[in-house]
Amino acid sequence: MRLAITTGQGIPWGTLCGLWEAADEVPLWESAWTGDHFYPFLSDPSGPWLEGWISLAALAQRTRRLRLGVLVSGMPHRHPAVLAKMAAALDITSGGRLELGLGAAWYQAECDAYGIALGSVRERMDRFAEGVEIIHRLLTSPSVTFSGRYYRLADARCEPKPLQRPRLPIVIGGTGERRTAAVVARWADHWNLGFVRPEHFPRKLAALAGHCADLGRDPGEIDISVVVRTAGRGGRRDLAEVAEEIHAYETAGCRLAIVEAIAEHPGQARPEIDRLTAALGPLARPWLNHRAAQDPPIGTSMPRAASSRPPGSGG
Repeated sequence: MRLAITTGQGIPWGTLCGLWEAADEVPLWESAWTGDHFYPFLSDPSGPWLEGWISLAALAQRTRRLRLGVLVSGMPHRHPAVLAKMAAALDITSGGRLELGLGAAWYQAECDAYGIALGSVRERMDRFAEGVEIIHRLLTSPSVTFSGRYYRLADARCEPKPLQRPRLPIVIGGTGERRTAAVVARWADHWNLGFVRPEHFPRKLAALAGHCADLGRDPGEIDISVVVRTAGRGGRRDLAEVAEEIHAYETAGCRLAIVEAIAEHPGQARPEIDRLTAALGPLARPWLNHRAAQDPPIGTSMPRAASSRPPGSGG
């Protein structure tokens, strides 16, 4: 099992930096993730919440090895052409380390407060499908003209292109077996299933395999991940229990566990990464041994090529 951390958006800036800098020094942690909400959604919505993309750009400059991303960017929050431009720039300034997380969005309260039209589930998914296609095409084509229900582009360009070729990896977050899984099969390199339980994995993976078969694509090209919480209603979870949960996910077909890292002040940041590393490291040892035999020394920045695109999804 591969491991990553997610720190969310509610941790104070100095503490957030400490968590990312500590994880950057430990090869066990493959990537680190912020979020793209405007209000807290697992705690008091009036609490502090750093903007995800601005934070990510700054965190990229404080790290050298971690791959990084926003888990995931709500399509209604920004025009997809603007988001493609943001992603290309951040991939360049991070040395080719960005994973582009995309989602249809769901948090009605924050959208209402900010005057963002979220729409029905069907409208969100229709908009999302258009937006993902636009982003893919802008990141891979010299120019794009597009006429859809939600978005229109006229000879739009996105230059310079990202460092990663043929395209930086697209991560799609969501659990839907019909619409979301179909978008994953057509465009994504990685499907994040959020908090889906291990026992529900067979249905999700079967749905993805069906959509991939329709496109002539190998579902094995697509990474599968989940988010694993280390805190609950009663406080911090026992990490032995967390390790058992991650093992169950691996058995179910998950490849990457994105683990919640929490600290309240800078002095807790490194101990938090140390305790997670000690408790969960054995789960990742086979992967680490394999990577050590294949990869250049840790700290060498290497763009990761995206999976080959399925038939019919190019340009």
